[in-house]
Amino acid sequence: MTDRARVSVVMLTHNRAEQTLHSLGELSALAERPPLVVVDNASSDGTAAAVRREHPDVRVIELPENIGAAARNHGVDAVDTEYVAFSDDDSWWAPGALGRAVEAFERHPRLAGVHGRILVGADEREDPICTELRESPLPGDPSLPGTPLLGFLACAIVFRRAAFEAVGGFEPNVKIGGEEEWLACDLVGAGWEIRYLPEIVVHHHPPRRAGAAADARRRIGLRNTLWFSWLRRPVASALRRTAHLVRTTPRDRVTLLGFWDAVRALWSREAPSRRIVPPHVERMLRLLDRPQMESKVRRYVS
Repeated sequence: MTDRARVSVVMLTHNRAEQTLHSLGELSALAERPPLVVVDNASSDGTAAAVRREHPDVRVIELPENIGAAARNHGVDAVDTEYVAFSDDDSWWAPGALGRAVEAFERHPRLAGVHGRILVGADEREDPICTELRESPLPGDPSLPGTPLLGFLACAIVFRRAAFEAVGGFEPNVKIGGEEEWLACDLVGAGWEIRYLPEIVVHHHPPRRAGAAADARRRIGLRNTLWFSWLRRPVASALRRTAHLVRTTPRDRVTLLGFWDAVRALWSREAPSRRIVPPHVERMLRLLDRPQMESKVRRYVS
C-alpha cells in the first residue's frame, strides 16, 4: 500500500479563498499525492466554488454554519485512510513530511499523533512555539521518538484516524481557540501518546491580525482557557490558573468579555459538560502549568 493510500489531508477554511487555493496548490504538488478534503465553514466569499473550479480532484464539504474546530470532524468522517493530517487554509506540509509521519506511526503503534516543526512565512523562520514543544518537560515512553506533548497546533498535526475517532475528535462547543488541548488530553487520557518530531516540517503563513479580529481571537481564547480549567481540571488547579489569568491579562473590555462569556455559558449550558481528566493527565498538566504561565508565546494580548 502506498503513502497516498494511507494518509489524507483535511483543510479547514472560512472566507479565505485566495489563501485556500494557494495552500491547496502546495499540497497538490506533493510527491505523496495525499487525498485532499476541504471543509468550508460557511464561507460567504465563494471559497467552495473556487476550490471546485481550480482543484476538481479535491473533495469539498460545505457546512451551513460556522461550527469552528469541530468542522474538522466532518473532514475526518469523509476520509478512509489510516492517517489524517490537518492543514489550515494558510498552511501546508513540506515534501516528505507525510511519508515520515506514516513511518513513525508504523513503527510505534501507541502513537496517536505526530506534531511537525513549523516554519513561518516566506523567510521560513521557526515558530517560537517549537522551542516549547522541543523542551517539553512531560514524561513518556522512552521507546517512542521525539518529545511527549499534551497539546498541539492543529495546522501541524497528523493523527492515527482510529485514535482520533475513538475519543470523538474535537469538542463541538469550543469553536476555535485552544481547542487542541481538549483533544490532546482525551487522547492521552485514553492511553495514547502525541510526539513532537522536528524532522516532519510544515509551512505556515498566518495572517496579521489586528483590531477587531485580534480582539475576537483573544476573547474566545480566554473563554476556552477558563472553560478548560473549570471543566477538565480539579478545583485547586482551576483556581490557580484562573487567579493567574486575573493577574496577567490586560484590564480591558476584551478580557472582561472573555470572563463574562465563560461564566454566562456555564449557566446557559452552552459550555461542554464537566469531565475531569484522569489523574495521570492532571499530573502532566501540573508539570506544564509553570512553563505555560511563564511563556511569552501564550499571552492574551491583542
